[in-house]
Amino acid sequence: MIQIIQLKGKDKHLYRLLAPMVMDPEVIRANNNYPFKTNEEYVWFIALRDKEVVGFIPVEQKSRKKAVINNYYVNAENTEREEILSYLLPAITKEFAPENWLLNSVTLIQDKETFEKFEFVSMDKKWTRYVKMYK
Repeated sequence: MIQIIQLKGKDKHLYRLLAPMVMDPEVIRANNNYPFKTNEEYVWFIALRDKEVVGFIPVEQKSRKKAVINNYYVNAENTEREEILSYLLPAITKEFAPENWLLNSVTLIQDKETFEKFEFVSMDKKWTRYVKMYK
């Protein structure tokens, strides 16, 4: 069973949970060697299975009405990856409800269809590994 927890960007528990994962060279490599970052403007949604982190999505609050998903990580392949995202995305969209927020996402191309199932729409912006989406 997957459990989703939500933590603020500077919560000490966030650092204890994620440090082993975000400092792992394989995880950093999967993120194009770009480090994960946080500050007071971030809200982190973390997926746990049997108390082990299996994925996370940080959401940066850019203003009172705009938030951005970027640099997320899911430690799984294919259907399991979709399952984990299927727990994370509803938690995010509940917190950042479309009627109150413009929610943008820099989405990995491999996750585009999963995001579309949760009513994210592709924008014109596309890179080699990512597509920009919004809800």
